[in-house]
Amino acid sequence: MEPNMSKQYVVSACLAGESCRYDGGCSPCPAVQALVRTGQALPVCPEVLGGLPTPRVPSEIRGGRVVAKDGTDVTGAFTCGADRKSTRLALENGCTAAILKARSPSCGSGEIYDGSFTGTRVPGEGVFARMAREAGLEIWSEETFTEGR
Repeated sequence: MEPNMSKQYVVSACLAGESCRYDGGCSPCPAVQALVRTGQALPVCPEVLGGLPTPRVPSEIRGGRVVAKDGTDVTGAFTCGADRKSTRLALENGCTAAILKARSPSCGSGEIYDGSFTGTRVPGEGVFARMAREAGLEIWSEETFTEGR
C-alpha cells in the first residue's frame, strides 16, 4: 500500500524530532520531519497530552492496562491523552492518516511489547493507535510508511 502524500497526517511527536519519549529523547524520522515542515503533519504525543512528564518511567501494556515499570497503573493518562486529546486534535485538523512510533504503548500498531519489560514483542496496538484506527484513520508506523515510499 502506498502512502498518499495529499493526506493530512497526525504523527508521533518523537518522530518529528520532539524530545518527548519516556527517556527524554526523540526518534527522528526524516520522512515525518519533512511532512511536518511542509504542513502536512500534526505532531502529537499522547503520553504528554495525557499529563505524563518527560522523562517518565517506561510503560507497557499488560492485561489490557498500561503499567509503568515501577508497577504504577498509568492507563488513565494514556487513555486521556489518546482519546480526549490526540484523536480529537487529529480529527479537528482534518487528519485522515497517522504515522506512529512502532511498538510504543501509545502509538504501536501491529506489534507492541508484552508488558514484561524484557523486550518481548507480541501482536497488538497501542492505546492511541487503536483509538485513531477506530476513528477511521489509516495507520502507519515509521517503518511501514518509509518502506512504502
